[in-house]
Amino acid sequence: MSAGTRAPGRPSRRGVLRAGGAAALTAVGGALAGCGTGPADGVGPDGRVTIQLWHGQTDTAAKVLKGLVARFHAAHPDIRVDLGGGVLADAMLQKVTAALASGSYPDVAYVFGSDLASVARSPEVVDLTSQVREGPTPWRNFWAPARQAVTINGRARAVPAVLDCLAVVCNKKLFAQAGIDLPEAGWTWQEFTDTARRLTDASKGRFGTGWPGTGDEDTVWRMWPMVWDLGGDVIADDGHGIGFAKEGVRALEVVRDLARDKSVYVDPKPGSEQMYQVFLSGRMGMVPTGPWQLPDITQAEVDYHVVPLPSFSRRPLTISGPDTWTVFDNGSARTEAARTFVTWLNQPAQDSRWAVEAGGLPLSRRSQDRPAWREHADRMPGLPVFTEAVASARVRPVHAAYPRISQSLGQAVVSVLLGRKSPADAVRSCAEEANAALLIPR
Repeated sequence: MSAGTRAPGRPSRRGVLRAGGAAALTAVGGALAGCGTGPADGVGPDGRVTIQLWHGQTDTAAKVLKGLVARFHAAHPDIRVDLGGGVLADAMLQKVTAALASGSYPDVAYVFGSDLASVARSPEVVDLTSQVREGPTPWRNFWAPARQAVTINGRARAVPAVLDCLAVVCNKKLFAQAGIDLPEAGWTWQEFTDTARRLTDASKGRFGTGWPGTGDEDTVWRMWPMVWDLGGDVIADDGHGIGFAKEGVRALEVVRDLARDKSVYVDPKPGSEQMYQVFLSGRMGMVPTGPWQLPDITQAEVDYHVVPLPSFSRRPLTISGPDTWTVFDNGSARTEAARTFVTWLNQPAQDSRWAVEAGGLPLSRRSQDRPAWREHADRMPGLPVFTEAVASARVRPVHAAYPRISQSLGQAVVSVLLGRKSPADAVRSCAEEANAALLIPR
């Protein structure tokens, strides 16, 4: 949803992954205690190996995963996956970091893609390069963003868990009321801001669009497609500074224009819950979001249209924020069992079910070709727009300094949204903080 909060990670971008800050602070004790069950080597008297999975999911996705684990147990009676350890995805980085420091950590954890580089600095993170290269589904068959999000210095330090990307969902009724044609692929950010302005009606409490306003990763990751389209990057080629000193100013001018026109609803709370509620209630014309939001939109009976993200160049470009299953070394027996489990999860039969029922996109072309996914895509209007957009998606760098860069840019975006700084001043402040983070040895 890579978008994640993360960070990105993606605060959580998906409702099924959201967790409050209080939960992040209180879950440590229970999470760490969960690692102590069973024999230390994970092998019971009957020879069965038990592994600990910190899955990070709640509600729908947790139910889906529980069903998948039951199927795994049926096919692998010599391995048991323990779903204990009540840590939620938004708090995973803190929990895993604390667990590694204590020496009592899980065998598999759901780690946001934007956090992987930080976690993978630990020698306890298992290198899965040979695993993915020799897996039953050819590694090149996985979509490029899924592969890139788990690769550090040419090595696979995890396997992909969730794939997504951003597009724009439009309320067809509001467009018709405003007398505006629905946008089509190839539209521009100028057309986006013009459309947002025309859709806005203060007397009716109606906004053209929305933007998360907490400064977290949900605020930030929507900026990167603009930066990339303009020729910039998150980190400069020399690795010593940000790669968007100029491009970031132009991207923030889009944000400034939306704020100046009062056509953007700025969500002040983490998770973007309020922004989506405004859209679902028929008071927002269009919202950049991911496929995870379509079930809620359908349930709210919003007549909607999905269009790729706009760009400056009219070329297709979006962002994907894949998340990961990261494996930790708890001895050879548990490590091998964990490798077996995550490899099984990535196979088309399981992956397509996970994507359909939990609200993501297929990790591989083979998963996308499964009947279950094809039937789902046929039933869900607009979903093919997201799947097609994956081909033009890029991912954030798997770099240990990314969370600091994201935090700095998040503050810059909020300062522009609230009219406190100009785009140029906001990027200047961002650069000072982010460049300092990049100078710290990693």
